[in-house]
This record gives sequence, structure tokens and C-alpha cells, in this order.
Amino acid sequence: MSGTFRLDLAGLEPGPAQVWGGVRLVPLLRAEPVEGLRLHAELYRDGYGVVAAGPRTAYTSYIPHGFVADWGADTGHTGPAAAYGTQLRGGPDGGGAPGRGGRAGGKGHGEPPLSCVPLTLHRRMARREAKHRLRFLPLHLALEGYLSLHFGGPSIAWAEWSRQALRRGLSPRAEEAYRGAEVSGLDDALRIFEVHPGQCGTAVYVADALAAVFAVPHPEDYRALHDTLLLDLYGELVHQYALFGSPVPEFRPALGEPGSLPELRAAVAREERGWREFHDGTMAAGLLDAEYRAQRVYRAGPFTLQRFRPAFLPRRENHIGEAITTRDGRVAYLKTFRLSEAQVRRGHLLSRLAANDWHFGATATELGLTEAELAQRLRSAGFGHLLRQDIADAFRARAAHG
Repeated sequence: MSGTFRLDLAGLEPGPAQVWGGVRLVPLLRAEPVEGLRLHAELYRDGYGVVAAGPRTAYTSYIPHGFVADWGADTGHTGPAAAYGTQLRGGPDGGGAPGRGGRAGGKGHGEPPLSCVPLTLHRRMARREAKHRLRFLPLHLALEGYLSLHFGGPSIAWAEWSRQALRRGLSPRAEEAYRGAEVSGLDDALRIFEVHPGQCGTAVYVADALAAVFAVPHPEDYRALHDTLLLDLYGELVHQYALFGSPVPEFRPALGEPGSLPELRAAVAREERGWREFHDGTMAAGLLDAEYRAQRVYRAGPFTLQRFRPAFLPRRENHIGEAITTRDGRVAYLKTFRLSEAQVRRGHLLSRLAANDWHFGATATELGLTEAELAQRLRSAGFGHLLRQDIADAFRARAAHG
């Protein structure tokens, strides 16, 4: 099932921001935890993983950990539940993680992985392990949804498309990302700053650009999973902002000169309210104001695991992500990934081609381009192999002669 929606962080209040160089961490606090759901991590020694994503199709990436969602012995359970604690699983060698996050890719037609790289094999992105327990691969669930976007390629054998495009679609597809440990300043910020009482998540900003949001149902879950932000993957844009961005200023409350304790309390409440409105309405607006298309992945009792993607609007902030929501739509778990402008362009091109049944001329007309200009955009986006060589050469020659 799929549909459109907007992200609603009701129940998650932004706490006071903490700044380290160009990294700003905004704790997300819950007055009450989401009852009946707990999360814990499984760590995989080798780091590299292969996931069976479909018939004759595999997703390969750096996958250092998975999350296990437990929704209690009874799906109607509303009392406190205990997290199982972090577990270490994987191969016997305990290989270290690479400096860069490597490539996340989708590959079809049963092509084997390189034999020299130790791999952890995963059956699916989300797999039920017990009656009330679901194992899923955090963030990779969302990334696989992006990589599989119109993965089958042209739906009609128009003359412009190559045999490879018609036979194999977009296989293989790959995107590059960086481990959180390689995002300059993030390691220190997560290590130095305190975890607040009631904290169930964090919004990560780099050079005051929203890089990621991570939220869980219970404060104890967050304390156990806080450091997994360093195992997550971050896009090229976030890595560059961290590397080249300047330190960001701290936001200090302006309490004035209250004359009494009640006036001080009122001033503090006013500043807290102003900060929440500024954070949700300005800093996180690019995430919260956008419309997303959601795809349900699994229903776990009263909870639903889904992944979502944006409308791929160029020159706008675009995030992909995954969430576990309650029956009434509250977000219990959330993880997001900010796409780079190049990734947005690729998503936009594929979406418009699919919307026009992969008709080359109709897509060019909708985008206000000539066919030669659209061919150039496909080459720039890394999809040049989809065009027949003689057609691509003709477009190139036409563009060269004006």
C-alpha cells in the first residue's frame, strides 16, 4: 500500500540545541514514551552486507547494524516493556568498518558479489524473527527504496532506449555515502554532549543544514542507540558541509531582566515556546513542510513500518526516510537521509520519465527542454547508458550544431 502524507513530529519536542563547531544537535524529547514498542540493535561484525531485495535482485552496502522492534507479548500491550540490549552477530573474523561508507547499490540478474569481500547475508530488509519481534535494517530500508525507484526501466520499448535499458532496466544502480564517523565533528559532538532526561531522538544539523533526524519510542532505547548515529550513512552534501563549513553560532535565550520568580518562569516558558516554533517552522521546515509518498513495509501489531520518498523537487531540500507509526499516526521511530542535489536530479528525471511512460519527446516537452538537452541531462545524471548509442550520438551532434 502507498499514499501521500506529511511528517508530523507531534509528541517530540525540540530541546535546547548543543553546538560543536559546525555540528548542531537538537535533542527531541517526549513527555511520555510510546508504549508497547521497544527497539534494540544487532551489530554485524563484517559491516558489508547483501540483502535479497527481490527475485534475482540484491542490495549491497555497508550494513554495520540492524534494529529489532519488539512490541510486547500481546499486540494490545500498553504497559512498560524491557529492551533486550545490544547483541553482536556476524562472521567470526570481526572485520573493521571502512573509512568511507562505500556504495549502496541495487543489482539484478543474480550477479555474485566480489569473493574477496567478507559479507553478511540478510534475507530481507525487514523480517519477522518471532511472533512479536521484527528485525529491519535502519536507513537501508529507505535507501533501497530510492535505488529501486523505477528500477525496471522503460515500460514501453520506445526507439530511443538501448537494449540494455529494455532488458535490464537500471541494474546495477549505485550511490555513494559516508559513515557518520567520517562527518567532521559529529563523533565529538555525540560524545561530549549530554543525553537529556526524556530524550528520544536527535535532529542533526551540519552548517545549520538538516542532515538527519533519528527518533525512537523510549528514552532507554535512545541511550542504547545514541552512538549508532556514527554507523549511519550520510550524503555527500552533508560530508562537504562538515568539511568546509564554518562554526555555527549558539542560540542563547534572551530573558531580559525579570523582577520576580514568576516573571522568570514566564520568560523561560516564552523562550522555550519561541525556540520550538523556530525549530519546527524554520530549521526543520524543509523536512516537515514537504509532501511524501509512503510505502508500507510491514504491519507489526498496532504499529506500521513504512518508508517514504519526496517529490524530488530540484533546488529544494529533499529527504528520504523510514518510520514506525502508531494506529493514530504518531511517529514512534524515525530515521531520515538528506539527498544531495545530484541525487534529487536523478530522482526527478526518473519520476518524470515514468510519469510519461518513458516517452522521450513527451518528457522533454514537460520539462521545457529539447530532446538533445534531455539526453544531455541523462548523461550528466549517469543514465546515458539507457539511450541507444546512435540516438545519443545524433542528439550530441544536434546539440553541437545549435
